[in-house]
Amino acid sequence: MSRGSECLGLSEDEHYRERAQRKKELVDRRIARATIDRGVVVVNTGNGKGKSSSGFGMLARSLGHGFRCGVVQFIKGSFSTGEEAFFRRFEDELDYHVMGEGFTWETQDRARDIAAAQAAWDVAARMLADPGYDFVLLDELNIALTKEYVVLDQVLVALAARPERQHVVITGRGAPDTLIEAADTVTDMRVVKHAFKAGIKAQNGIEL
Repeated sequence: MSRGSECLGLSEDEHYRERAQRKKELVDRRIARATIDRGVVVVNTGNGKGKSSSGFGMLARSLGHGFRCGVVQFIKGSFSTGEEAFFRRFEDELDYHVMGEGFTWETQDRARDIAAAQAAWDVAARMLADPGYDFVLLDELNIALTKEYVVLDQVLVALAARPERQHVVITGRGAPDTLIEAADTVTDMRVVKHAFKAGIKAQNGIEL
């Protein structure tokens, strides 16, 4: 209990309620000031785990709200993942494209990787221009941008010109500074500890 509360003769429960009330008033004021209603661009980047997982979590929320959604996966593609197996069930509400050739150290063919990324961007650009899509997830696009498989300026132009109500989530490590600047919400995920460094292989339901 704080010294101020002791001076006022407040019990621990009363002090808790007082602090909670002050917090509620602060949050309510912030909510009241948030009056803009439009689609947002979310970027999940950093070396930590969970960038795509967060994106697919937002995809699940969007489907729950009855949104028409699109997914383009730029790098993953050479192996099956749990999210693909699950979300493919929503064929009426979701347009799902796995366009990658797998990780670059597996393909070892830059021309092939560029061609795959360009084909993926063509699909993504179509979605970003279509008001019929409420939510678009561009998984691992940041990697394609960092490796210059996709032209960054084209992405920035498409994001700026997209339908006003459309939400876009972009994942992958190494997000370019100009994309971070253009985004509405950016999360940089930091590695604290990862099982792989201890020799534990990728697990279904966790990584796959």
